Amino acid sequence: MGAVDWLRTTTPGLLVLCGLAIAVLLIAIIRFKLEPFIALLLTGLTLALAAGLPVGKIVGTVAKPGESLLETGFGGILGHIAVIIGLGTVLGAILERSGGADVLTGKLLGIFGEKGAPIAMGLLGLIFGIPVFFDIGIFVLAPLVYVAAKRGGRSLVLYAMPMLAGLSMTHAFLPPHPGPVALGGLLGVSLGWLIIMGFVCGIPGFIAAGIVWGGWIGKRVHVEVPAEFLVRKQDEAANEGPGAATAPAATTTVQQKAPSVGLIGGIIAIPLVLILGATFGSQMLTAGSRPLAVLTFLGTPAVALLIAVLVAFYVLGLRRGSTVQELSTLTAESLRPVGMLLLVVGAGAFFGKIIAATGIGAALASTMAAAGLPVIVLAYLISCGLRVAQGSATVAIVTTGGIVQPLVTGHDYSPVALALIAMAIAAGSIILSHVNDGGFWIISKYFNLTVKQTLQTWTVLETVLSVVSFAVAALLFAILV
Repeated sequence: MGAVDWLRTTTPGLLVLCGLAIAVLLIAIIRFKLEPFIALLLTGLTLALAAGLPVGKIVGTVAKPGESLLETGFGGILGHIAVIIGLGTVLGAILERSGGADVLTGKLLGIFGEKGAPIAMGLLGLIFGIPVFFDIGIFVLAPLVYVAAKRGGRSLVLYAMPMLAGLSMTHAFLPPHPGPVALGGLLGVSLGWLIIMGFVCGIPGFIAAGIVWGGWIGKRVHVEVPAEFLVRKQDEAANEGPGAATAPAATTTVQQKAPSVGLIGGIIAIPLVLILGATFGSQMLTAGSRPLAVLTFLGTPAVALLIAVLVAFYVLGLRRGSTVQELSTLTAESLRPVGMLLLVVGAGAFFGKIIAATGIGAALASTMAAAGLPVIVLAYLISCGLRVAQGSATVAIVTTGGIVQPLVTGHDYSPVALALIAMAIAAGSIILSHVNDGGFWIISKYFNLTVKQTLQTWTVLETVLSVVSFAVAALLFAILV
């Protein structure tokens, strides 16, 4: 048997091919700074050719358009997630523009008081992080954390870490964020179960990382509020004095009465309640019944999010003086960053299709079975390795999901078990954030941290969140499976 045949037909050879493909992927992203979308696409095509897959199966033929791995890999996952991510992004944008974060902050600080302000910041990140992307959440909430830290007179770290833990937990574990939504499509599990298991696994991690660790390290690493923020606040105060100029008419919307906490919370809850209603309805109601049909329609993630967006457009937009044109502009602006994200997820799904078609997935399954390694542990370890190596949580999730997909296909895993495997992948995707992660530098900049301080605070926080959340998922998996 020649070396090429050995690589293509034996279990060790296929595993070597998989290892080489992942190494090429990491080198392309880390060493040559190639966009993950291009790197995943290039690596997938190279792996398919190296494994001897027919060209027609990889890229299709004139006689059979639309049946190639390239098209089904992209189309299959994007058909599932594109609408959900797009609507979730628009919902987050209008909630942010309406001043919902300020409303939630005032209410939470009123409940918890000065001493409990760090916990209030954590809950703010947790609640506002559900509809808002991680980096957008930082941009919106950072000034509110500055204010809380200045009033409390303690280290900025004490207030920032709980908020960051809340944002990170929702970003990693809960739809409509891209990672969990992509895993739902890759592993074939409903978003309702992902929401349930996301809270079950993520909340203990949030408490351990944001409240316990954040409170401990916040008393030992002292960081002042950024000076430029204080200068800006002084300038704003001067402009609001007796001699300040009258605000132009264009700012009248900003000066309107802020929306109520109940309204903001209700809009955030709409898609969650509808999706969970469909999930529980499928377990409790008779198949084919009219009530189940209604719940299923309303609880379809795209429909549930569309309803929430339309409600938000009306009560936070039109009813408060915004025009349809202004809402259209806001929608367009919010959707601009989504394009590259969708391409990365699609390319990751294509890479996963290649893994399955080459037989690498089956080889991994047999090796895992021989080693006695549970699939949930393998999923976590692969996700951790990819995260640490290249920095992107999204790349780690979609690549790991593609590798793990063949390991769960054909097995009689329950929806709960599949959701827990998805949580393990999500947990691994956030571990040990360091200098190759863009979020590391955003946090360092916004919260006035040196590189050493960011490693001491944020990197450890992400690791605690990852390990604790995975431990909960693994324990439940061992009990239920």
